[in-house]
Amino acid sequence: MSIRNFLFITLLICNFCRANFILLPMDETTQQNHLKAYGITYWCLDKQYKASWLLNYRGGSFLLPDAPEIRKECQIRGVSFEVLSDSQANAILDEISSPSQNMETVVLEKAPKIAVYTPPGKQPWDDAVTMVLKYAEIPFTELYDEAVLSDQLLLYDWLHLHHEDFTGQYGKFYGMYRDAPWYIEQKRDAEALAKKLGYNKVSEEKLAVAKKIRDFVIGGGFMFAMCSATDSFDIALSAEGVDICEPMFDGDGSDASYQSKIDYSKTFAFKDFTLERRPERYEFSDIDMTEKRKIPFEQDYFTLMEFSAKWDVVPSMLCQNHTQLVKGFMGQTTSFERDLIKSNVLVLGECQLNGEARYIHGQKGKGMFTFYGGHDPEDYQHRVGDEPTVLDLHPNSPGFRLILNNVLFPAARKKKQKT
Repeated sequence: MSIRNFLFITLLICNFCRANFILLPMDETTQQNHLKAYGITYWCLDKQYKASWLLNYRGGSFLLPDAPEIRKECQIRGVSFEVLSDSQANAILDEISSPSQNMETVVLEKAPKIAVYTPPGKQPWDDAVTMVLKYAEIPFTELYDEAVLSDQLLLYDWLHLHHEDFTGQYGKFYGMYRDAPWYIEQKRDAEALAKKLGYNKVSEEKLAVAKKIRDFVIGGGFMFAMCSATDSFDIALSAEGVDICEPMFDGDGSDASYQSKIDYSKTFAFKDFTLERRPERYEFSDIDMTEKRKIPFEQDYFTLMEFSAKWDVVPSMLCQNHTQLVKGFMGQTTSFERDLIKSNVLVLGECQLNGEARYIHGQKGKGMFTFYGGHDPEDYQHRVGDEPTVLDLHPNSPGFRLILNNVLFPAARKKKQKT
């Protein structure tokens, strides 16, 4: 064989074997930074690259095109990746498509526009979602009541609700912190903002915000809430036209029989709950399980539910992880009383020791919502003034992965859910 022919054949072989794809493995042992891998995938979508989410394949891996700038970005951010030839990628996709495998390939089409509902001046560690978005280097816009009431939500695909009280009771911090300078200042600021926006009470202004968010979801938006933003949002909607605030919150008495006037048909997720009337109690209702649960710290875990990846694509996306057992964590609203969840709402994660729901999902109109109990997945019992969580110490956090699943799933090509 001549040297010329040898070089020609070698070139053909190299060209045939050259890599065409990058795999971001998301299993427990291979990926050194699960959280930043979501950021890489978002970055690729934002750069107009195609991407696929391989549900239940090695922990919910991501398949990206092979490009020098993607490799470089992975190296810069410390994200593990594997280079695949076209034939290797096709073999993986063939395995996933097999009817015998509980796997699915989901095409991710575009980077969703993300908004975080949070008051000005909040520290990043006051909100786990803000913290993990910054760590994963996923861009977002912060907005608050003025922006929501002026219909700026229409500019976004996905909205996160900060640890918030939509009932106008200032987080029910009255019992412990009513004399604290920060509580007095936040109450004064909230009252000033309500007045500026044309409302007589903070509860009325917060209800108007909640209704705008409700309309955003009904119109096709994706909403994610954690901790007290979950139950206080539903409570505010259910109490429209009813005064549930005591005098220390809004200057006048509550309706004497307000419990009987609650309209559960207006809520997203919860039904038949009883409101907590005592202002000194750090609780909104019996939806939350914080004071009812008797689970030792070392046994506090919740289990992610298994769904059919080929039939129930959305819940499967939301539950992608490298473990089914996720470490529990607390908050003002830690978890949800199972009997108070509407029948059309899916439980994605539950504590098997007491049956409480930790992670739930549902549809409202054309949109979807997810409620996630607890404050910070890597801070078991976060308290006012605690040091911030350092995510560099938790790059593989299963609890934070669930947040990022919610950030990314609106990017998926729409496919009709079967159940």
